[in-house]
Amino acid sequence: MTPEKLYEALKKIQEPKGYFFNPDMSMTMPLMESLLTTKDRLGYMACPCRLANGEFEADRDIVCPCEYREADVADFGACFCGLYVSKAWLEGTIEKVVVPERRPVEKILW
Repeated sequence: MTPEKLYEALKKIQEPKGYFFNPDMSMTMPLMESLLTTKDRLGYMACPCRLANGEFEADRDIVCPCEYREADVADFGACFCGLYVSKAWLEGTIEKVVVPERRPVEKILW
């Protein structure tokens, strides 16, 4: 699968749920490519902006879309890596800010 095909497939699933892809394709397409790379390497699409453990159960919370996406988009208009954004973020009706990491410290690999 190509990053473009993944983008189109996920777009059909996520937009009806109110999650949109960041329109900055210079950022979005490399993230799509990273998702495909982690799928090839690990067997699942881990968040491209977090370091995966390599064990599905340990990484379950960061399998994209991660379990933090909903709260991030609700609170900040975008998820941690900026792949998914809200309609308000797209329309510019909310301030675009850096989204803080929500993943518990004990799960973050240093």
